Amino acid sequence: MSSFWLSRRIPFLQRSKKQDDVTRPLISKVTTRNGIQYLGTDISTESQASSSSSSHNEQNKLSFWTFPSSQNYSSFDLTNVLLKYVLFTSNLLFSALGLATLGLGFWGLVNKESFAQEKLDGLGTDPMLLFVFLGLLLSMLCLTGCVGALRENQCLLRTFSAMLLALVAAQVLVAIVAYSLQGWIIELLRSAMLTAMTRYQDDLDLRFITDEIQTGLQCCGVENYRDWEVNQYFNCSSPGVQACGVPPSCCVDPLENGTVWNSQCGLRAQQLDEFSAQSVIFLGGCVDSISRWINLYSELIGIVTAALLGVQILTLIAATRFLDRIHWNKTQAW
Repeated sequence: MSSFWLSRRIPFLQRSKKQDDVTRPLISKVTTRNGIQYLGTDISTESQASSSSSSHNEQNKLSFWTFPSSQNYSSFDLTNVLLKYVLFTSNLLFSALGLATLGLGFWGLVNKESFAQEKLDGLGTDPMLLFVFLGLLLSMLCLTGCVGALRENQCLLRTFSAMLLALVAAQVLVAIVAYSLQGWIIELLRSAMLTAMTRYQDDLDLRFITDEIQTGLQCCGVENYRDWEVNQYFNCSSPGVQACGVPPSCCVDPLENGTVWNSQCGLRAQQLDEFSAQSVIFLGGCVDSISRWINLYSELIGIVTAALLGVQILTLIAATRFLDRIHWNKTQAW
């Protein structure tokens, strides 16, 4: 009893509560947190475990959210590279084709001296202008897409996509018009053929095209061989040697079993009746022959047209997807 009283009165004999808590032997203690029971020994140990557990959970959450995004970014970047160089390569090849077509058109105009003062009146019907226009359009379009894909320039890619979309829409419109207005196209073809026959001796390009059509399709004139009267040299009232004649491309055998082109094989052919002329020249017109050729190869023409449109539509889709990815990358960077 006296010892108890002394311990209560003398301070250094009292056991510190803090010291007792620190030096307390390992006693299992059950604590409950978030509905889970933990077996611990100390508050400090418990807090360290709690902090380490929370940091571990945060790391797990961080790795859970960051790892898929990095994986998606790698695949995303690979798709960007593929789209970029596919667009660049295809546009580079078509740019070279467009520049070659443009050079061919200008070479033909310069070689024929089409820019001379006396020939400017007929420049509008020169077929070389078609090569110049197509070459300029194709080269500008493809160079825009090529530089836009290489530099990842949104402005150039938008311009390329808009021009390609307009070109695809124009081709679809032309295909619909060609299918629905076949009679009008035949009349336009007849008028173009008459123009080519009228300027047969004056324009080397029109002469070449007319000869190729008549030789390849085995025809003569627009409706028949007498249509060559529209030409001032083959007209029967002409004082020249070629009066009442036809070009040698109308002849059945223009080489006459030889190797040299016989330019005199169609002389005075318009004065012959059809029975006598059929052994010398072709009697049928070229418009009907062209119509038969189109009907014969209509399926092949449709397949080639659909394939070209398909390639252009796929290129348009690729350019649009690449443009969206560039925009997404810039948004992520901000």
